[in-house]
Amino acid sequence: MKGYLLSVWNTLDPLYFMCTRLNYLPEKEFKNIFRVRLTRYKGVDVTLSDGTQIKKNDTCVKIHLHNIRLLNELKLIKSEVKKAKIIYRNVQRSLPGIEEYIRNHKNFNDIKGIIGITVLNKVCDRLGFEVVEISNPVYKRFKWVTFFPIIFLSSTEASNKNILKHPAPSYLFISKEKLSKLYRT
Repeated sequence: MKGYLLSVWNTLDPLYFMCTRLNYLPEKEFKNIFRVRLTRYKGVDVTLSDGTQIKKNDTCVKIHLHNIRLLNELKLIKSEVKKAKIIYRNVQRSLPGIEEYIRNHKNFNDIKGIIGITVLNKVCDRLGFEVVEISNPVYKRFKWVTFFPIIFLSSTEASNKNILKHPAPSYLFISKEKLSKLYRT
C-alpha cells in the first residue's frame, strides 16, 4: 500500500509544487533537499536567541523539505536511526545553498531569516534552528493532519503502532545572520 501511495504522491508532487509557488535552489554539486519561497510571517512575534525579532508580516524564506524525494530515498531503509542520520546530513548539506540564496536575493535587506514547520524537531538546535511551538491550536492540528501522510509513509512496521504519538508540528527559525555565520561557504 505504501508503494502505491508513493506512486500517487510522485505523480501529484509537480502540481503541488506549482500551486505553492515554491522554487528549487540553483544546483551545485549537491541537489538541495529544500524548496523555498519568500513569505510573510503570520504567527505571534518571536525573538530569537541572537536578538533577531520576527514580527507579523516580516519577510522570511519559507523552507519545505522535498518530502517525496526523501521518502523515495528512505523507503528501503528499516532503521529509524539511519533514516534520521540521512535526513540530518541532507539538511546540513543543503543549508549553505539557502544561505547563498538569501545573500544573493534582491530582497536581502528585507529578509529576517528562515522559517519552516516540522515534526522532526529533536536535533534542529544542532543545525542552528530554534524550535517554537505553534500557538494557534487549529493551525497546529491542521499541520499535524498534513504531516500525517509523511509520518505514515516514512514509518517502519515496528513504529506504525506509535504513529499517533508523533510530536506536534513546530515552527523552526534561524536568523539570516546566524545562518550566514554557520553556513556561509
